[in-house]
Amino acid sequence: MRLARIAHAGGVAFASIEGDEVLEIAEHPFGNPNFTGKRWPLADVRLLAPILPSKVIAVGRNYAAHAAEFGNEVPASPMTFLKPSTSVIGPNAAIKLPAESERVDFEGELAIVIGQPVKNVPAARAASVILGYTIANDVSARDLQKADGQWGRAKGYDTFCPLGPWIETSIDASDLALRTELNGEVKQNSRTSLLIHKIPELVEFVSGVMTLLPGDVILTGTPEGVGPMTDGQSVSITIEGIGTLTNPAQKA
Repeated sequence: MRLARIAHAGGVAFASIEGDEVLEIAEHPFGNPNFTGKRWPLADVRLLAPILPSKVIAVGRNYAAHAAEFGNEVPASPMTFLKPSTSVIGPNAAIKLPAESERVDFEGELAIVIGQPVKNVPAARAASVILGYTIANDVSARDLQKADGQWGRAKGYDTFCPLGPWIETSIDASDLALRTELNGEVKQNSRTSLLIHKIPELVEFVSGVMTLLPGDVILTGTPEGVGPMTDGQSVSITIEGIGTLTNPAQKA
């Protein structure tokens, strides 16, 4: 199933996308979704961030080539940090470039969406607690990241976590092509099979630290090729089997 969150003439709702049609889901998409019977052409609705997580847990340096491009070592255990829920935006919404940063980078990533409340999930059972997968841009104020020595401010600005365009619930995410384009020029080109810490391991590790709630998102890390965005440029991240997430960059 392809799950989305949409804005339509009557308000905001979760929905299932089937071809060129959108079918409204009652209440929430977890478990076995109930449909209201309302439907619209996809062209008549606006796609929002497919989920509003209570928290976004991001994983750093999870591709060896990305760690190497910044002269960093590969961590023995997943290196995690949090992005606030207020950083989440949807497809085509503007990434606001803060005035206090001189370099804001894109980072294309596969995102895991959790489907139920969980704690201490073993890797062997990780697939059973995952609702599906979407695309993320772990936007980062690189100069502030270096200046602060920790990542809270650099990764936490409003609009610094685009998600979308929807959640794919029926996909094997272990080996998918990931490509990021800046104004049509390919900047990142990799595969999820190159993740150092794999998806089941990440779910086990993160859920061992904190309780994960339905809709929480784990960003799995970005491959090499990250770089700066400037006002007026557009970033498009495509992951095989999911789709494309596009966001413009704009001065705050």
